Amino acid sequence: MRNLKLFAFILLSISIISCDDEKKDLKSFFSIDTSALKQVYELNEGVNLSLKNDKNKTIDSIIYYINDKNIGSVKGNTPLQFSLENQKLGYQKVKALIYFEGNNVDVAANFTVASNVEPKLLKYKIINTYPHDIKAYTQGLEFHRDTLYEGTGNGEGKGTGRRGISSLRKTDYKTGKVYKTVELAPKYFGEGITILNNKVYQLTWLNNEGYIYNADTFEKIKTFTYFKKMQGWGLANDGEKLYMSEGTEKIYILDPETLKEIDYINVYTKHAKIEALNELEWIDGKIWANVYGRDAIAVIDPKHGAVEGIINLSDLKSKITQHPDVDVLNGIAYNPKTKTVLITGKNWDKTFEIVLEE
Repeated sequence: MRNLKLFAFILLSISIISCDDEKKDLKSFFSIDTSALKQVYELNEGVNLSLKNDKNKTIDSIIYYINDKNIGSVKGNTPLQFSLENQKLGYQKVKALIYFEGNNVDVAANFTVASNVEPKLLKYKIINTYPHDIKAYTQGLEFHRDTLYEGTGNGEGKGTGRRGISSLRKTDYKTGKVYKTVELAPKYFGEGITILNNKVYQLTWLNNEGYIYNADTFEKIKTFTYFKKMQGWGLANDGEKLYMSEGTEKIYILDPETLKEIDYINVYTKHAKIEALNELEWIDGKIWANVYGRDAIAVIDPKHGAVEGIINLSDLKSKITQHPDVDVLNGIAYNPKTKTVLITGKNWDKTFEIVLEE
């Protein structure tokens, strides 16, 4: 009996291997015609998809997919034209499912969709300078009812090897005075914050969890786990949904109740993806994002992720007190009452109130 089972197993294995080899042989008959594809397309362009059929097989039909979404089908090997106007920016995996002579196989190729907008270099004017806690390793900044809320990481004393405590704070932005604080346990590195429906949402960097607080009392309402294993960087909201960065070119759109992913965008210029997106702020229908380590802000169209503007703020660092623990620009807070934007950085002793110039 044991020998019979072994024999059956061997036959089954041979059959599976034979089927796999046959599938590979069938795949070799076709490939997506990459001579008709560019490596990078712009958002307003279209793509022309067709197959190479070197063995002149009789093709019944082809179904095309981009990023696993069905975009259309054709009879025979008729080219398929597809507009990229509503496509997400970034990497695109193209798959062709081919039906021919009683068989079916799939083949794949890829290309990238970038923005069709040339970012404008936006100029700004400083209208006020205010004091800021020099020990605040700023991760998130946002106004709520004339009060500045700030989330900090435990990066105080970074240059000297000392560690601080991550926190959530309310501050008087004009004096820099901190008048309410809740601290995180030392093992948690606080990250971005945003405020929606009188709730403060705060991320952590590597712990794969975030917190929701009552905005008035700082009472913790909930601890939530991220919808997947990822880093937490920046947060913003549009009045309905949350926007979350993870340190790449991707911004996730979350349901504020379930904290699950609704959608996402990839952030691109005409030439490249913009990685290391950090602190986020929603301003007049656009997402402003700190680009970590660049001392610059990208102004992003939330529909597609196209970068429409760049604000070079590198000059601000020369206006703060220089000390061993000074770190990068990080912190954007829009004040709807004054229609101005407050900017600061990690362990900076000043915040700068700015407006954009025409």
